[in-house]
Amino acid sequence: MKKSVLPLTAGLLLLASCSTPKNITYFQDLTNGEAIQPQKVYDIRVRPEDKLSIIVTTQDQQLSSLFNLVQAQTRLTAAGTASGAANSSDGRTAYYTVSPSGDINFPVLGKLHIAGMTRSELAEFIEKKLIENDLVKQPVVTVEFINTGISVLGEVVSPGKYEFNEDHITLLEALAIAGDLKVTGQRENVMVLRNNNGKQETYVVDLTNAKNLTASPAYYLQPDDVIYVEPNDRSKRETTSAGNTPFTPSFWLSVGSIGLTVATLIVTLTK
Repeated sequence: MKKSVLPLTAGLLLLASCSTPKNITYFQDLTNGEAIQPQKVYDIRVRPEDKLSIIVTTQDQQLSSLFNLVQAQTRLTAAGTASGAANSSDGRTAYYTVSPSGDINFPVLGKLHIAGMTRSELAEFIEKKLIENDLVKQPVVTVEFINTGISVLGEVVSPGKYEFNEDHITLLEALAIAGDLKVTGQRENVMVLRNNNGKQETYVVDLTNAKNLTASPAYYLQPDDVIYVEPNDRSKRETTSAGNTPFTPSFWLSVGSIGLTVATLIVTLTK
């Protein structure tokens, strides 16, 4: 009976070292050839206090400059005083800040209500307004979002704030930009925090379940979303109050080696 202690101890250590966690693999519900479709594509739309770059291009460069904001560049005159330059050759294109009511003050056209529009819808809207007012015959309007940053925090390789300039970006793409989750990151409850009309909304997403992921409103991200990846239980247990983690794999190998030595010693002494 006593002689069975050694093989039993060795077997338990071997099982502990070879066990495979089930919550590491993504998309465990998918099979070969299976297709899934997100329930809805959430394009980025203009919101109050958004910052936008809107550029009008025509065949006449001088005419185009009437509709494009430029940043005044400050330079010193011969007398040493500051002079502001506000023309397309000296200044850079400025951006519009959407008012709390969802409006912008566009050159010549005046106040325009643009809240809720996508980039393409806004470009088409301004082109139509220019033509209807007989200001330009064949304008080309380019719209870009300036403030499309998302923040990725927690157990990812490269946490931080990332900018993107696309009509939509998915949670998976954002995590890929941040270098993917660490092994210690909990995949079953990734949290997305979203500010919606002054209210903080929270979505919890399971990356191990593709159907759960694509059905979530957080699958397509919005500007200023915050993604938080929580550490798994083992990482929480192994982290000290100071924030460091002393219990590394080498530590556990040492513990196992000591345990095996002790078990061998007990068997030897009890023969």
